[in-house]
Amino acid sequence: MSRNVYVSATDASSGKSAIALGVMEMMVKKVGHVGFFRPIIAGDRRGAEPDNDVTLITSHFRLDLPYEQAFAYTSREAAELIRAGKTSALLDGILAKYNAVAARFDFVVCEGSDFEGDTSAFEFNINAEIARNIDAPVLLVVDGHKIGKHGQMANLDFAVQSFQDGDCKVLAAILNRFPADRIDELPAFLRTARYPDLPVFAIPEDPLLAAPMMSEVAQALGAETFYRPDLLDSLQATSYSVADSSPEIFLSQLRDGALLFISGDRFGNLLGVMLKLNSAKPVNIAGIVLTNGFKPSGAVGALLKEVKNMVPVLSVPATTFEAVTAVSRLHSRIYPGATRKITSALALFESHVDTQKLVDLLKTAKTGVVTPKMFEFGLIQRAQSPRQRIVLPEGEEDRILYAAEQVLLRGIADVVLLGNEQKIRNKISHLGLNLPGVDVVQPVQSPHFRDFVATYYELRKEKGMTPDMAETIMADASYFGTMMVYKGLADGMVSGSVNTTAHTVRPALQFIRTKPGFSIVSSVFLMCLKDRVLVYGDCAINPNPTAQQLAEIAVTSARTAQTFGVEPRVAMLSYSTGASGGGADVERVREATELARRMAPELPIEGPIQYDAAVDAGVARTKMPDSKVAGRATVFIFPDLNTGNNTYKAVQRSAGAVAIGPVIQGLRKPVNDLSRGCTVVDIVNTVAITAIQAQAEK
Repeated sequence: MSRNVYVSATDASSGKSAIALGVMEMMVKKVGHVGFFRPIIAGDRRGAEPDNDVTLITSHFRLDLPYEQAFAYTSREAAELIRAGKTSALLDGILAKYNAVAARFDFVVCEGSDFEGDTSAFEFNINAEIARNIDAPVLLVVDGHKIGKHGQMANLDFAVQSFQDGDCKVLAAILNRFPADRIDELPAFLRTARYPDLPVFAIPEDPLLAAPMMSEVAQALGAETFYRPDLLDSLQATSYSVADSSPEIFLSQLRDGALLFISGDRFGNLLGVMLKLNSAKPVNIAGIVLTNGFKPSGAVGALLKEVKNMVPVLSVPATTFEAVTAVSRLHSRIYPGATRKITSALALFESHVDTQKLVDLLKTAKTGVVTPKMFEFGLIQRAQSPRQRIVLPEGEEDRILYAAEQVLLRGIADVVLLGNEQKIRNKISHLGLNLPGVDVVQPVQSPHFRDFVATYYELRKEKGMTPDMAETIMADASYFGTMMVYKGLADGMVSGSVNTTAHTVRPALQFIRTKPGFSIVSSVFLMCLKDRVLVYGDCAINPNPTAQQLAEIAVTSARTAQTFGVEPRVAMLSYSTGASGGGADVERVREATELARRMAPELPIEGPIQYDAAVDAGVARTKMPDSKVAGRATVFIFPDLNTGNNTYKAVQRSAGAVAIGPVIQGLRKPVNDLSRGCTVVDIVNTVAITAIQAQAEK
């Protein structure tokens, strides 16, 4: 079953909060421990008026969820980040807040943004992006008034298309506030939809939900309240009436629930209303608005106090026309404490939505989608505990320092920077960075330097190493950092933003060495496609591996996949599938496949196999119908470095995949290489990967 649902409107004022209430009630009955989260709330700034829907849901369902934890950004904050080209940072923040809520509850109801103000232009896309990255099926809320107008179901179709284009699963749609007198037309409208299989529920309009409370009227008008302020939150204005005629006429037209507007020059009409309210058969109006600055005082005020069935009386400086216009534009909300509205909304949802069907849809809605953001966030979370100590030999490089700041502030790992200590400290200050608790080490001045030199000499003396050579080499930060890992003073090392791959890997090969049973060090890239993560190896180290080496790469890559939460199904790639082709290269892959199966019989391994048969279920049914790997491979082993390196770069560029790596595998302790063109994000991700590898080795 899905662990969440994303309630999103197609436009403003669709009644999304009422639907969120209903979905919460439904899931509380089915699951029990249900949380609530809004990625983006309306408003310009934090600390302003609390978001109505957050306070409504958390208070009504008595959620143990502090207000600030129930949302990520205000709409103004989100818009500013997007305009600054920081959509990635926006999603990072939302994911962090969402996951904190999800960790505390069995199920989370998420409510999308409000389609108001200057943010509406990007809201379809950003809501789809959010839903995709938290792997939430979408429940669409459509303004029922717009159905049948302007292209029949075009409004719903557009919304479904927008979310599906964003690779979201649309669970169902609710046509909210559908006109009761047009309910018979609904089947005909649904037949015009482009998505006839989409479950659609219609909730009829309820005047009670649309009617503003007197407290909302007072707030909208900026009114001063006289008499019965205690009734502001219990009386609703279901209609409006202007006392601009004789008392005989307008009193006869008054209806229960009416909000009465009386101008200051219509004193007689006020007296008439007082008499009516004090009569044996009073009309149950919602309240009175005195316009043009009219305030009850003196004898009039004294009389009003004597009225038995008195209602709230508001005074505003505005004209009657201005006041009526302002109230007519008022969009009433279901706010905390509005008991009648809450009860009505829940009753409407339960009676007009097939809640069992909706729950059944949620049971099968788990998409299994893993977006790059989801994967990266998962890396960060896993790296944080138990915390590892990672050494960065290129401590004088700006990108390394920026990344170190993120690593420390996000609690990913403890960091050791190698280099000239004064130079590094000066750079930290110059760049305005905050690196709490960072350890800066200058190799030749370290108290461990002499011990490292002696150890290196002992390890390499049979290879012609001399003490003087050992001292010179150990002054190099890459060698010093690797020795820290070897000695257990660091759990892993990340380098390569300045140094070559060879310079990063060579020290590790010399004294950290390969794991028992393996003769080769290799690499993989974690390829984050838009909906899943694949593992590609070897794309960075071994130019022309033998069959034995290919087998080792396959098994090691499968183990790496498992370490990072990818279920391994290994495809040994070739230009031929099965027994369809021959040649030395195909035979090498065939031999490697058999060797890998013997090394790890528990792993599903297929080869030789072409890439299309490995990823495409249709091709797989034709070429390898009985294979457990074909059509659903997750680990791809390339026959040589040329093929692997070019393929990962082609997929990265053409499919917009995020390539994380190279992840070096096969060493006793983790050392990872960076591309010299790496970004700060690349460095942070590689540090997290190294920390996770270190955790797995303990």
